[in-house]
Amino acid sequence: MNESVRYAEITPAVFKRRIASAPIAYLPMGTLEWHGEHLPLGSDGLQAAGFFERLAKRIGGVVLPMIFLGPDMTSGPDGIAGNNCRDKDGRVRSGDEFYGMDILGHPEGAPAKLTGSAYWVGDVFFMGLLENILFQLKRAGFKIVVAHGHGPSIHFFNRNRERWENEFGLRLTACYREDESDGLGLQGDHAGANETSCMMNFYPDLVHMENLDPDPDAWPLAVHGQDPRVHASAERGRKSEELILGVYEKKLRGWLDDLTQPE
Repeated sequence: MNESVRYAEITPAVFKRRIASAPIAYLPMGTLEWHGEHLPLGSDGLQAAGFFERLAKRIGGVVLPMIFLGPDMTSGPDGIAGNNCRDKDGRVRSGDEFYGMDILGHPEGAPAKLTGSAYWVGDVFFMGLLENILFQLKRAGFKIVVAHGHGPSIHFFNRNRERWENEFGLRLTACYREDESDGLGLQGDHAGANETSCMMNFYPDLVHMENLDPDPDAWPLAVHGQDPRVHASAERGRKSEELILGVYEKKLRGWLDDLTQPE
């Protein structure tokens, strides 16, 4: 039987058995965000979840549902960066603010909203969200939490990792290799060759390369990294997967061995 590793799909008995052998929670940090005309809006969380499911089937643990809210750089109508979605009087803003690829995707022009992006929250909210998640995971019996996905979310996670490890008594990590200059990381660009290759590997039916303009002089809107029309392939995605699986299987098995050692 091909047993599910998704938290939301398993029974208490399966949950108890899985964390008894490997108390690892995998946390996909996603968005609902423009990822070019060729990739789905949930690409961040989908890639992380796809990788986590394969890692969990190899060494154990449970994959949480995707968090689709996350932080990012922001700019209001007046061009001033902000850090929350309320004005000085506490009212929710009008929704005219820009964030993430709204800004970075238009390097030669004014910021503009990109279709489908609906994920941004400020740092204060995100801090509370993650700390409550970690508290609940500790309560449920997990000892290790592995997070990956949307870049700004993971950078936030890493900045607070050491303090959270001390506060919650958990081992925390994200899924980066020490050197990803070969372009074979996990989510190392924005809808460029790396992310497109990962999506081709995990979810080939969700990739629509035919939506991209074939003209090599017409750069795809809000795509950063190598040109996916030239450099992306499912094989490249599989190479990334196997490299990172190897690194994190070794790392997590070492942490699991540490848990079984007498104090």
